[in-house]
Amino acid sequence: MTTSAELRASFLDYFAQRQHEQVSSSPLVPANDPTLLFTNAGMVQFKDVFLGRERRGYSRAVTAQRCVRAGGKHNDLENVGYTARHHTFFEMLGNFSFGDYFKREAIGFAWQYLTGELGLPAERLWVTVYEDDDEAADIWLKEIGVSAERFSRCGAKDNFWSMGDTGPCGPCSEIFFDHGPEIAGGPPGSPDEDGDRYVEIWNLVFMQFNRDAEGNMTPLPRPSVDTGMGLERLAAVLQGVHSNYDIDLFRNLIAAAAEATGCEDLGDKSLRVIADHIRSSAFLIVDGVTPGNEGRGYVLRRIMRRAIRHGYRLGQSQPFFHRLVAALVAEMGAAYPELVAAQAHVERIVRLEEERFAETLEHGMRILDEAIAGLGDTCTIPGETVFKLYDTYGFPTDLTADIARERGLGVDLEGFEAAMADQKARARAASQFSGGQDVEIDLQGETEFRGYERCEDEATVVALYRDGESCDSLGGGERGMVILDLTPFYGESGGQVGDRGWITGSGGRFEVTDTQKKGGALVCHIGELREGELCVGDMVCAEVDGERRRAIALNHSATHLLHAALRRVLGEHVQQKGSLVGPERLRFDFSHFEPVSREQLREIERLVNGEIRANHLVETRIMSLEDAKASGAMALFGEKYADQVRVLRMGEFSVELCGGTHVKAVGDIGLMKIVSEAGIASGVRRIEAVSGAGALDWIEADEQRVLRIAGLLKGAREDVDERVEQLLERSRRLEKELEQLKSKLASAAGQDLAAQAEEVAGVRVLAAELEGADPKGLRETVDQLKDKLGSAVIVLATVSEGKVALVAGVTKDLTGQFKAGELIREVAAKVGGKGGGRPDMAQAGGSEPDALPAALALVRDWVAQRGAA
Repeated sequence: MTTSAELRASFLDYFAQRQHEQVSSSPLVPANDPTLLFTNAGMVQFKDVFLGRERRGYSRAVTAQRCVRAGGKHNDLENVGYTARHHTFFEMLGNFSFGDYFKREAIGFAWQYLTGELGLPAERLWVTVYEDDDEAADIWLKEIGVSAERFSRCGAKDNFWSMGDTGPCGPCSEIFFDHGPEIAGGPPGSPDEDGDRYVEIWNLVFMQFNRDAEGNMTPLPRPSVDTGMGLERLAAVLQGVHSNYDIDLFRNLIAAAAEATGCEDLGDKSLRVIADHIRSSAFLIVDGVTPGNEGRGYVLRRIMRRAIRHGYRLGQSQPFFHRLVAALVAEMGAAYPELVAAQAHVERIVRLEEERFAETLEHGMRILDEAIAGLGDTCTIPGETVFKLYDTYGFPTDLTADIARERGLGVDLEGFEAAMADQKARARAASQFSGGQDVEIDLQGETEFRGYERCEDEATVVALYRDGESCDSLGGGERGMVILDLTPFYGESGGQVGDRGWITGSGGRFEVTDTQKKGGALVCHIGELREGELCVGDMVCAEVDGERRRAIALNHSATHLLHAALRRVLGEHVQQKGSLVGPERLRFDFSHFEPVSREQLREIERLVNGEIRANHLVETRIMSLEDAKASGAMALFGEKYADQVRVLRMGEFSVELCGGTHVKAVGDIGLMKIVSEAGIASGVRRIEAVSGAGALDWIEADEQRVLRIAGLLKGAREDVDERVEQLLERSRRLEKELEQLKSKLASAAGQDLAAQAEEVAGVRVLAAELEGADPKGLRETVDQLKDKLGSAVIVLATVSEGKVALVAGVTKDLTGQFKAGELIREVAAKVGGKGGGRPDMAQAGGSEPDALPAALALVRDWVAQRGAA
């Protein structure tokens, strides 16, 4: 038997021996395709190579690419666990030719690997080609010698691939494995092809044409090859099993899932779901995704919560999912060392999500069970219920659909969508925000940025815009946008805000209040013409506000040091999730699973300021992206970088890719001070800090606050903490004495009030106002009165600062007939409030104290009506 690990290594070695560059799997977050939620195929990391936008140092490549299909167009989530071959996470083995070899070599490599290296019998393989691809057909039939009885031509639906509606495209040739006549299904191209007997194991894509908008196809000058073979599918073939979930890798994960959940039936579909989902969950976290409420984070959360729910279905209500990370590391850690390095971090994130979801799951399942019990003869869960679970309890819709399918029920998805649309319509109607549309720039080319060397330069006006429209000139007082052929102004990007300053010509003076980038290449100067006139073609002097730029540079350089310090103190899992660098302060968002402690913040500050005192020169170099990564430069997941990148080095402490403006030496920063740390989303924290003069100003203001407090305490600055502790202790002591006095007063008042109880319909009733009490005092007094009266219905009220507080109590012998919660709602309504509680005790508040006498009078009538009933 060939194990999954042996198969992966065999494939990579086979092609490496045939002059293919072995390229590491790219992250699951695509760096070069914003249209993709996740990397879903082996060719994704080579997309720009195939399009001719990027050149590599090799023309042949081989990869084992980790892929996720669980969101967007490619979404297999709902099928996972219910079919033999659907996964959220899978490994795609692929070999690629970038204008090197083509059909003959690709077909030969594939056939030799399958039949020669792996020893698969030729009579168990079936080959398909595109119906018009005679070239590929001749290679298979005449050169390889595949039997015509195991060969078919298929249409474009199955055997023609394209990158999109336009662009590179070409025919495919697929190789299928025949699992045998005992399994239902016919060969590809036949009426029974949807059966499971013939399973596709390898797809050879021949990028042969370029398709234009009219559908015309012209031959590509450098035809290429993109192939893909699912590791799990091929492992199933070699190990003699029909389901991917029966291969060695999954058997071990399923066994671990069974142990973690206490499930003894290893064939249970829930174990398959859990085993699949730990792979996608762990690798997404390794690649910087954290559970959240939108985008990739939401997909990850859905996957994790689906797995947790299946554990719940197996009877496991305690956190268990995180325990499978160790089993996954044992299976795949050797091939993916980044998983080993991040094991502890992944376990923490998974455990936190399990704990967070526990309450949601319990509430959601209870509501769903109640809804299902009330369906009667219908077999569909109403859309309103599905929406309530989603909107109120964060219960994913696909989770509801999953449970419905297990119980043989349908889901009213149209009703869900209608409820969702209604909510969105209400949100739009309530919104008071309206923003202008971005200005459309029809200008080609780019602006040369010269701001690294200077803050002032001579330039030519190449375009002007007013009210979103191109114009030839701007007059005094008019707002608009100026585009120059070159500029020292930095356009907002990479978290750094745009520069401000002046553009001055012989006929006018334009104040730049913001600088933005359009299309990534044009720098747009936004502002107002303060005097004169500015025309296209004018020679101007562009002058950046130098003092503001220097303040921004201090904060930007401090941000790089902060990022490096965070990774050293908190761990390598820390990744940038956003930043804002301005002249006043810096803001840095990063992935982390818990609040940063005071001790950790102090250590981060200490590290940063230590580097500042070391005063290393800030070095910048332009190099290829591959060389930059090899040098240890940190790049951000999901960011698109050019072939040539700018690498910023601050000693050995920080090396990052960055196009922003920075200090010349680290010591120029002077000082950095962290001013706040907080969570802003699930798994994302935010630090705000100041540097340079801003840091000194902050420390001075803090010093003044301490001195003012010392003055108020009539003590010295050094004694402030001790004096505050004394005050707090005195305050706690006085509060305790006050509580004791209130309790005594309530007890005395209770003795007096008990005598005011009257009998109504055979029940003792007391409704009274208790002056000077608070809600806690009211509750204590009601409890004392219940003991004193033995059997009674009681309502007490108090008024403080224009607000009414109400407490109702019913002794236990009467709760079958009188409910305190129902009574308090009736009384509270009279004073403009609402409330609720248990049958024996409830409380409420109101805003109309003038109506309190009438509200209390209501109690007698309420008891009389229910007593008579």
